[in-house]
Amino acid sequence: MEEELKCPVCGSLFREPIILPCSHNVCLPCARTIAVQTPESEQHLPALLHPRGPAPPAAASGPGPGPGAAAGAAASLDAECAAGGGDHADKLSLHSETDSGYGSYTPGLKSPNGVRVLPLVPAPPGAAAAAPPRGGGAASSSLTCPQCHRSASLDQRGLRGFQRNRLLEAIVQRYQQGRAAAAAKCQLCDRSPPEPAAVLCEQCEVLYCAACQLRCHPARGPFAKHRLAPPPAPPGAPGGGGEAGGKGAGGGRKGPTCAEHDLENYSMYCVSCRSPVCYQCLEDGRHGKHDVKALGAMWKQHKAQLSQALNGVSDKAKEAKEFLVQLKNLLQQIQENGLDYEACLVAQCDALVDALTRQKAKLLTKVTKEREHKLKVVWDQINHCTLKLRQSTGLMEYCLEVIKENDPSGFLQISDALIKRVQVSQEQWVKGALEPKVSAEFDLTLDSEPLLHSIHQLDFIQMKCRVPPVPLLQLEKCCTRNNSVTLAWRMPPLSHNPVEGYILELDDGDGGQFREVYVGKETLCTIDGLHFNSTYNARVKAFNSSGVGPYSKTVVLQTSDVAWFTFDPSSAHRDIVLSNDNQTATCNSYDDRVVLGTATFSKGVHYWELHVDRYDNHPDPAFGIARINVVKDMMLGKDDKAWAMYVDNNRSWFMHCNSHTNRTEGGVSKGATVGVLLDLNKHNLTFYINGQQQGPPAFENVEGVFMPALSLNRNVQVTLHTGLEVPQNVKQPKLPSN
Repeated sequence: MEEELKCPVCGSLFREPIILPCSHNVCLPCARTIAVQTPESEQHLPALLHPRGPAPPAAASGPGPGPGAAAGAAASLDAECAAGGGDHADKLSLHSETDSGYGSYTPGLKSPNGVRVLPLVPAPPGAAAAAPPRGGGAASSSLTCPQCHRSASLDQRGLRGFQRNRLLEAIVQRYQQGRAAAAAKCQLCDRSPPEPAAVLCEQCEVLYCAACQLRCHPARGPFAKHRLAPPPAPPGAPGGGGEAGGKGAGGGRKGPTCAEHDLENYSMYCVSCRSPVCYQCLEDGRHGKHDVKALGAMWKQHKAQLSQALNGVSDKAKEAKEFLVQLKNLLQQIQENGLDYEACLVAQCDALVDALTRQKAKLLTKVTKEREHKLKVVWDQINHCTLKLRQSTGLMEYCLEVIKENDPSGFLQISDALIKRVQVSQEQWVKGALEPKVSAEFDLTLDSEPLLHSIHQLDFIQMKCRVPPVPLLQLEKCCTRNNSVTLAWRMPPLSHNPVEGYILELDDGDGGQFREVYVGKETLCTIDGLHFNSTYNARVKAFNSSGVGPYSKTVVLQTSDVAWFTFDPSSAHRDIVLSNDNQTATCNSYDDRVVLGTATFSKGVHYWELHVDRYDNHPDPAFGIARINVVKDMMLGKDDKAWAMYVDNNRSWFMHCNSHTNRTEGGVSKGATVGVLLDLNKHNLTFYINGQQQGPPAFENVEGVFMPALSLNRNVQVTLHTGLEVPQNVKQPKLPSN
């Protein structure tokens, strides 16, 4: 049905359709573009058919239409009818605010549906002066139907002489409403037809009926913070959006129209031009190759960007307020400490009155200057920080008011500038801007022990260096992955004692003694090779030339209970080929080559599987464990650094130190799965093929640090699967054949 409701010229749904004498319909705006001059009058085109702009001089001085006709060339159709000399424009009705020329079926440009439209052609010189008088038949024009190609002459009323098809217009409107109503159905209903939508989740972007909302989107858990809104209303309903987006969330008020197309509202946003556009702008082709997105989506995206930037500024403003309180407390401390130092200095100088009279004034002057310097620095910081805070607060208040704006296009016109201003404001709070430049302590002390002849040498000396304070563990950055832990720490603020390095200590995972695992200047450290499924305690302390500071608080870290790992490309033989994020392995050589896993095991029970993706010509791949220094250019298990099971298409053998034992029925083929169970609590190794255990535990007394290992040649390809639970139900092994 939709195709029958489309205009044959523009290809869109009918807008203001008019009925031609042949009973076909076209849009009124499209009719203006395809109106055709008759061949008899084509050579006498009036000046009104010229492109918009000032009329040629001949139009003002000729005997034909006067200045009123030139004015009518830039006005709408009604203005042309009212112009004094616009007789030809009245008859042709070819020029209005939305016109771009006159149409013809002669070769020219094509519309989407194949209707040819002739672009503007300059009029011959003196055409306006040679225009026939009012009532002459040479200036007539006609309209050709784009479907049956029958022509219809235009009278003095022009296109308005054709009757408007109100019935078709109403059918198009009802079709649009029905399409919008069909879109507002529940998207999760299993009923036919679906129930009407009751709510729209703005985060999920899914429509729910009442029953599906209770079943699929309960107001708890992760859905508790989702915002549910009423479903979109059909066009023409209060608050509903029509085809042009006339009404929206702004209480039914009409949105702003396009600056270039007065009758169209903004409906899309051009990301390349950073401006809202209407659908007519898109049809013009200027934005054809641009990235165009929905206006509402970009509105929400820019709001989210601005809100995110405001969060950063808000956090800095909060820190600035706390910093101001800290600076004001620092003022009081400097005042009090300064007075204390002055009193101490006066007491010492009074004990040496005779010898210290000349030095007393100098020392007091130094203390006063130091105090004034500290006070001046702090006041400068207060004034500077207050100014920045006032600017940031004002910007925040303005941005919060802008965010309340419900007009998407208006908001998007200023959102980019506001986002940049907020980002610049955030960048003003550079690192160190919220730290005091001076300390409340006066690093001065007076030595009153020298002999009398050394009094004239008396001066302030710096305070002795103190040991560093307690480091602060940054718990939000401390984490575990597999059998490794990462710890981060920092020194407390206002700590002016120098730090030369840190000592990180870790226990053995069983509550034993702490041991040093790192000594250095970094404040972030990762320790690998720990036990799986173990709880470790960690602490850190700082040191300098004066000694070692106190320990930090102890942090408890739990390693993973199962291992997640891949094949290790750095330690694999050069003929090994890895793919699938290092989870699939094969080989370029016909000889067996070894590849190890990235995990190391020294404690606990661990299980992993290898799926045989390709198995050609009956090779003997080997699966097992090895130490880091295993030989990698021969089959796994031929040296004393590996424990393995090698298998062909019929049976398997265990091998260590090139010794073959425990032949067991059951081979592999394409699609088979080999499981490896390493139990370091019982110190044994067990193998499985397709869920069936291959004999008793392959090796006893397995102790030390091991890595998953595999040897294969180019006839085999396997994929590694990790993070698996230890198998509980195990099939009994087959008895070996003779």
